[in-house]
Amino acid sequence: MKNTITFLCALFILNISFAQSDTKAAFTFDKKYFEAVDTWAVFPKKEKDTTYIMAFIYIDEEAGFTMKYQSNILITPEGLKNKPVLDDNTNMIARLTPNTIDVAILTPQQVTALGLPEQPDWLKIYKQDAEKVSYLKNIGYHYNHVGASKLALIPLLKAYEKEPHYNGLEFELSYAYNAIGQFEKAITILEKAIHNNPNNYYFFRELGFSYKNLNRVEDAERIYKKGISISDNDFEKSEMAVNMAQTYFQLRNKTKFDEWAKLTRKYAEKDSRYAKFIDSFESNWDKK
Repeated sequence: MKNTITFLCALFILNISFAQSDTKAAFTFDKKYFEAVDTWAVFPKKEKDTTYIMAFIYIDEEAGFTMKYQSNILITPEGLKNKPVLDDNTNMIARLTPNTIDVAILTPQQVTALGLPEQPDWLKIYKQDAEKVSYLKNIGYHYNHVGASKLALIPLLKAYEKEPHYNGLEFELSYAYNAIGQFEKAITILEKAIHNNPNNYYFFRELGFSYKNLNRVEDAERIYKKGISISDNDFEKSEMAVNMAQTYFQLRNKTKFDEWAKLTRKYAEKDSRYAKFIDSFESNWDKK
């Protein structure tokens, strides 16, 4: 039975900047980790090191973006050489975080030269439910969670075609559209979502955001008021309220601003970010 060791340590989370002065054009470190999913990737090394860490990047449906160590790579006059530092019985895995440094994706030629398969056999374990709506929604969530909402649309739209009202799917899809500025598309999704489930205040939060960013102020206010009325979450209420307070601050409508500033303070925790926003708006009211 193989001895499997999982390391979730700072060394392999790779959240610091390394020197890249001696890559000699073998690698181009220009991809975010979420742009390198399902590829063999190389991580920058420290200046004093002679080898680079090479791993396969994938998404664990539950845990998110992950790298599985394959070997170290040495650049030689004859080309790239594998230089493993672990035996075949060791499984080194690390979760990737938003501050993970940029990586280089191995070219097909480099993959072949290193004797690697296009994708490792073990990836099938993580892909066995790849066509299920639940899997696609979760993958979209992970992309949204790290700010890669454009990439989130790919699995989310595929899931939406299969089962549009699947729990959590419409929120993730509308969130992705809002995040990339496609507010009209978000509205289309959210109107259908609310028709199906009129008691989900997250739908109203996202819809109000869409209207706000399209300068449809009256619609935004109406939707936010509805969302606040059905929400049992003070934080979400304060977020909806501060969005409207910001809108009226920008429009210099003092009466409306005061109304929404009061609501924000009612629901926001003392000294919270949203409460401080209101303080800032008020202190800067007469400044251009």
